[in-house]
Amino acid sequence: MIPSGHIYIIAEAGVNHNGSLETAKKLIDAAADAGADAVKFQTFKADELVSSTAPKADYQKAATGSTESQLDMLKKLELDESAHRVLADHCRKRDIQFLSTPFDEDSVDLLTTRIKVSMLKLSSGEITNGPLLLHAARTGLPVILSTGMSTLADIKAALGVLAFGYTVKKDKPSQKAFKAAFSSARGQRSLKERVTLLHCTTEYPAPFAEVNLRAMDTMREAFCLPVGLSDHTPGIAISIAAAALGAEMIEKHFTLDRTLPGPDHKASLVPDELRQLVQSVREVEAALGSARKAPTKSEQKNVRIARRSLVALKDVARGEIFTRENLGSKRPGAGDSPFGYWQLLGKKSAKNYRKDEMIKT
Repeated sequence: MIPSGHIYIIAEAGVNHNGSLETAKKLIDAAADAGADAVKFQTFKADELVSSTAPKADYQKAATGSTESQLDMLKKLELDESAHRVLADHCRKRDIQFLSTPFDEDSVDLLTTRIKVSMLKLSSGEITNGPLLLHAARTGLPVILSTGMSTLADIKAALGVLAFGYTVKKDKPSQKAFKAAFSSARGQRSLKERVTLLHCTTEYPAPFAEVNLRAMDTMREAFCLPVGLSDHTPGIAISIAAAALGAEMIEKHFTLDRTLPGPDHKASLVPDELRQLVQSVREVEAALGSARKAPTKSEQKNVRIARRSLVALKDVARGEIFTRENLGSKRPGAGDSPFGYWQLLGKKSAKNYRKDEMIKT
């Protein structure tokens, strides 16, 4: 799904377009200019996502006030099929991958059959939405699954649905069938071929003390799947740390302006910060390199300069005994290694040496 050794960076535009197609296109431009691999939006029908009585989250109230409902807020942020086509086309022109998170089965169908995305991203809130997970898996496309608010048991249950959807076409969906699919060799193979797990702390912004980056290792060991981070913290430090800890994918919200009205702007990067994040992650990616410990190509020329050789600390005559007073080590490292120091102590010199002359046996 993703080239080995490449940390896949998703610039999460989300709903930061505020319902404006032109703003959405500018977000694509900013993500492409920053060097991100993909730019991601959200595809939903507000009436099918939340009820009329659903409250806003605290961070949404803080950003947009509490006078309107969550439903009314989200209705303003919907993108119709025409908008999706325009944005996907703009992504092709800017050579950046178009992605979107579907929140209902019709949105899955829109993205996969008409927009023709290459993979699906499912949000943390949908990890217990079995029907949506199954519908996504039935497309056969790779799935990126965020795991905020989840336990390992929650993740395992969701993976069971995905494994069933990928591998079983005729049997009736059931908890027993999901568990069997997860445990089967075919199911495990389908997950390894198609699923990436994103560790996530579902709060905006996420407190640093609750990020728990080590949970990436826990998930990787538990499920033997690629693991990354959906980062909701302020700034870029945590994304860089995740890259250093082996994240294979990083997702980060961004906006054109943090002062814009809307639920997610305040917890998002601005374009210059996104560009810095991409550059920093690429530097970490390069620095991770190989697990082999050996002198690198650039180090080779410095070996003789930085290391020492055995030298005469003062003039030494042939036949004179080597002692701590006349035998030592200094740079450069072109002569005998100082590891031979103790072997020479107490022995006679085979030749005359001038002060600072390298000892060569």
